Amino acid sequence: MHEYTAAHPTLPFGTQLEVRNVANGRSVKVRVNDRGPFSRKRILDLSFAAAKEIGAVLPGTAVVELFLSTRDEETPAAARFTVQVAAFSEEERAEALRHELASMYPEAVVSSDGTWNRVQVGIFDERARAEDLRRELAAIGLSSIVVAAR
Repeated sequence: MHEYTAAHPTLPFGTQLEVRNVANGRSVKVRVNDRGPFSRKRILDLSFAAAKEIGAVLPGTAVVELFLSTRDEETPAAARFTVQVAAFSEEERAEALRHELASMYPEAVVSSDGTWNRVQVGIFDERARAEDLRRELAAIGLSSIVVAAR
């Protein structure tokens, strides 16, 4: 409750996010340490401390933007980015979503590390281009996050 943490349904535990309140521009960096939210209308639950930091305590909810948080020294000069739409432990679910996305985004792929099957779209040399795709996906109702391409 007093740490800067968040609950997300699919991101791996330990993922560092920057959460920006669209209404006031305030942001906070949090670490995913729980599953949730369980309301279909929300993509993230913040701890009390994180919600307070971005001014979301009194209203209870806020429209936010999510960014994968990296420190400049951790980002290589030739960093590449992709847009992650979901991560599933079951490969079949990831493949079903990839197949669904393929009609509009033929570059959609499933990237697996043996534990997580991540549905990702595109490879970009510039983060801004990946963010453009993330906003495009949000406009059609798909929450996603920009991540470093592997």
